[in-house]
Amino acid sequence: MARGKGSRPPTSRPSGRRATVRVKTARGRTVSSQRWLQRQLNDPYVAEAKKRGYRSRAAFKLMQLDDQFHFLRPGARVVDLGAAPGGWTQVAVERVRPDKSGGKVIGIDLEPIEPIAGATLLAKDFYDGDTPDVLKAELAGPADVVLSDMAASATGDTQVDHLRIMALAETAHDFACQVLKPGGTFVAKVLRGGTERTLLDQLKRDFAKVRHVKPEASRADSAEMYVVATGFRG
Repeated sequence: MARGKGSRPPTSRPSGRRATVRVKTARGRTVSSQRWLQRQLNDPYVAEAKKRGYRSRAAFKLMQLDDQFHFLRPGARVVDLGAAPGGWTQVAVERVRPDKSGGKVIGIDLEPIEPIAGATLLAKDFYDGDTPDVLKAELAGPADVVLSDMAASATGDTQVDHLRIMALAETAHDFACQVLKPGGTFVAKVLRGGTERTLLDQLKRDFAKVRHVKPEASRADSAEMYVVATGFRG
């Protein structure tokens, strides 16, 4: 289903140029927190997200992935796992347009999410055994797209952090296989590293095409990438 004429989605890149902001040393602020604050203040995606009302800069990552692969189509049924604070759900609503197309967007997270017009938000653990059936009932059928931008809290140990985020991606994949319809799409955050091969082999078994992508909005110094798996075999 192609996007109709005149329905071009908002641009996925920041507009305009901003002056560099320098953060002064403050009592009680560590060097690392000072660097983080300076990066945030000078990040064009952080500023653009605030300007457009997106709840996180991550919204632009999903926009750029969809600009490339076109999986968020009007009328689609979309599930956003670990949706808080809601940036990806906002983008899904913008592009699926459930109020006009008959599509559906559901965000699910352990923590309650502030309401998003056009989306159904569930404060629920997707590990719960009944969650696939609950979602199918809410969607009135299987999903066209399952999204996961989930990341575990960083421990500072690179290997541990990698294993934790890959475990989340593998669990999201297992969940997607329970709720996707044949031909559906799965998008998830992963990290570069050794155990990626296991997940990749599973995805190639279950989907017709599997691609690794690093969207422009993903920071250059981050090891994160996204897997986009299309053509669910069912």
